[in-house]
Amino acid sequence: QGQLVESGGGLVQAGDSLRLSCAASGPTFSTYVMGWFRQVQGKEREFVAAISSPRGQTSYADSVKGRFTISRDNAKNTVYLQMNSLKVEDTAVYLCAADSNKYFLRTYPTYYDYWGQGTQVTVSS
Repeated sequence: QGQLVESGGGLVQAGDSLRLSCAASGPTFSTYVMGWFRQVQGKEREFVAAISSPRGQTSYADSVKGRFTISRDNAKNTVYLQMNSLKVEDTAVYLCAADSNKYFLRTYPTYYDYWGQGTQVTVSS
């Protein structure tokens, strides 16, 4: 079974930066589309960003475009989310996900086959 483990969350102030990491083990995640989602308690899971392999095509939610950058290092089986200019409304649990589809950058969480446990990001004003 595959496993995804996120790290890098924390408490920061508005305007600060954070880099989240997602370490993958198990199936050939290096060929999967990898995504980041976020969720606030009581609300639906929200797409943040996705990246394909090996071409590294990316897709972002409008709310984070220009501030967040998704990247991957297949040699390390790790996906990153660099978050700059953080806002209070970015506060959420951030989850890493893997989609066994290799061709489409999908934004609906139901398409993703593997999920991490999440890491909390809290942005204070």
